[in-house]
Amino acid sequence: MFTDWLTYDFMRNALMASLLVSVACGVIGTLVVLNRIVFISGGIAHAAYGGVGIAYHLGFDPMIGAIGFSVLSALGMGLAHRRQGQRSDTVIGVMWAIGMAIGIISLSLSPGYKADLMSYLFGSILAVSVVDLWLMALIVVMVMAFVALFYRKLLSLSFDETFSTVRNLAVTPLYLAMITLIGLTVVISMRVVGLIMVIALLTIPPAIANLFLKNMGKIMAAASAIAVVSSILGLMISYLLNLPSGAVIILLLGVFYLLAAMASAVKHQPAR
Repeated sequence: MFTDWLTYDFMRNALMASLLVSVACGVIGTLVVLNRIVFISGGIAHAAYGGVGIAYHLGFDPMIGAIGFSVLSALGMGLAHRRQGQRSDTVIGVMWAIGMAIGIISLSLSPGYKADLMSYLFGSILAVSVVDLWLMALIVVMVMAFVALFYRKLLSLSFDETFSTVRNLAVTPLYLAMITLIGLTVVISMRVVGLIMVIALLTIPPAIANLFLKNMGKIMAAASAIAVVSSILGLMISYLLNLPSGAVIILLLGVFYLLAAMASAVKHQPAR
């Protein structure tokens, strides 16, 4: 009963996609949470819809447009955050809205039935193709290689940026590279949970891990494991109950976070 769903090719593709995206989100999401740039991640996700709309209107693969818009918006928001600090929220909010508006207008000008494009808003993990899997695998490799090569610098950037600057580390290029990879991770996550809920997949697993762990590497590993477990359980439940996979995965993560938060509160409650 619990393995019947794996007899279908599209379910096996969905499982592989969820595993790949979970690893990417666990690693990159940790950097998002530790650097407190959740709002930027949300901005990138929503701005990417502009690329989806333009690509569809011009007859290209929407994923190509999403990648282009995600990278450009990530760099724009990253630069705004570096140069304007707290005031960057306004710029990010504007770019967020403009991206969505461009996407909606482009789609409204495009003839034909557009039901498939709803998958970019709400996710459609069951429609993941082999090409999508290869793209996901490539981005996961890029993410893992980036973290492996620059782990100590990322650690310094995440916990003590002032110290990084004093040591003359190339903080801005490293930050922009990190933001770019966040953008790429957002794109592949859109196929699983959609751009509306991608923030949750990026932030909830590392937020849970961070309640109990303080070492960045351990948080990344635990966050990836949490995302993997949630994705597998979400796929199984959605198959058995005929529910949307992405929404079930995010709901499970939300429940896990509430349980973890309560457990953490009890653990740190002072003894009487």
